[in-house]
This record gives sequence, structure tokens and C-alpha cells, in this order.
Amino acid sequence: MRCAILLLCCLPFAAVGADTDTATGLIKNPGWELVRAHCGGCHSHAVITQQRADRQTWLNIIRWMQSTQNLWQFPADTESQILDYLAASYPLQPHRRRAPIPVNLMPDTKKGSQK
Repeated sequence: MRCAILLLCCLPFAAVGADTDTATGLIKNPGWELVRAHCGGCHSHAVITQQRADRQTWLNIIRWMQSTQNLWQFPADTESQILDYLAASYPLQPHRRRAPIPVNLMPDTKKGSQK
């Protein structure tokens, strides 16, 4: 039982129970080939698999890349399929980050002070 729990903890959250492409790590849901083709040419697919967002935020990320990183404009149908894939495969997970470290456990940053 412990081995099974450890194995599940080591897998990416979205990949549990999903078929993933071994070369890219992308979840094989409808539209994954478009994401592989359009996104992997500029950055690692891990940039995608490590993110979680809703459809609007994914669109905002695409618009930012188009305005600042020279990402090309997609045909409307292609962009819609990419957004459908990203929103379904890597959806927003509000409790994904750990809780902030309590102040009393933070290092003292005052210059010259030692504990």
C-alpha cells in the first residue's frame, strides 16, 4: 500500500489516470497535438504541464506571448481547440500552492542580527 501511495505522489497531478505522451508529458486529450506543435517550438512542454489555469487565464497567457514573445496569431478554430485542451487538461487548482511559511519560522533578515 505504501508503494502505491508513493507512486501516486510522484506522478504529476493531472497525469494520474490519464494517458500522456512520453516525449512531451502532455496529457493525450483532444487537441494535444496542436499544443505539441504550436507550443513546443518555443519552450519546453513542461512549461505547460506545470501550469494550471482557467480558459480566460490561458487566453491571457497566449495574448501575452503574442504581444511580447513573437507568438504568431492562430486561426480562430485552432486557438479555440488549444484553449479547450488547456482548460480541460490543466484546469485551475486553487489549493495547489503550499501555505505561506509562518513569520516566526522565517530567517531574521535584519542586517547584522544573528539568532
